[in-house]
Amino acid sequence: MATKLRLQRRGRKHYAFYQIIVADSRAPRDGKYIERIGSYNPNTHPATITLDFDRALYWLQVGAQPTDTVRNILSDEGVLMKKHLLGGVAKGAFSEEEAEKKFEAWLNKKQQATQSLKNKDEEKKRADEKARLNAEKEVNKARSEELAKKKADEAAANAPEDVSEEPAETPVEKAPVAEEPKVEEKPAEEPKVEEPKAEETPVAEEPKPEEPVKEEKAPETEEPAKEEKADKKEAAE
Repeated sequence: MATKLRLQRRGRKHYAFYQIIVADSRAPRDGKYIERIGSYNPNTHPATITLDFDRALYWLQVGAQPTDTVRNILSDEGVLMKKHLLGGVAKGAFSEEEAEKKFEAWLNKKQQATQSLKNKDEEKKRADEKARLNAEKEVNKARSEELAKKKADEAAANAPEDVSEEPAETPVEKAPVAEEPKVEEKPAEEPKVEEPKAEETPVAEEPKPEEPVKEEKAPETEEPAKEEKADKKEAAE
């Protein structure tokens, strides 16, 4: 029976994580498996990996074939490095103690590289948070300045109106007090001037009816004069 080390999908849509399993190569991907030896979560940075180191090494030694993704995971975790060193011990290239020292040195180097990567990620995250906080502070500062300017403009717009109204009211109150006696004197003089004018107009109208009386007398005087002339003419004849 061909045995494989591969991934089995778990999780939900758009957030999948995987189990590292030992299964028959003929079994479906999410079907029955022989043993689960770890898990792999690619949603984090760096990816989160949990692995049973000894069981993974055992299955590799008995001939289980990993898939490409599982091979990369085992390489990062040092399983392939350990298998290589044990192969050297079996061939007599070096002792088991030397193999352990080499593996510990490689593992420490790997852990330092991983830790430095995590530190960089944390620093980047802090820098992003700080930049976001500074941006929010600038936005709040700009808003506060704009609000203060708006309030100052409103206060400046309202201030001249109040100042202009106060002096306008004071002279208006004094002016009528000073003008009232002057206004009373003028109407008192005007009726005096109008009364004689009203008396003169009827006096001017009275002689007009007398003129026709004179005209009537004038023809009366002329008629007797004509009669006298006529009498003289008759006497002369």
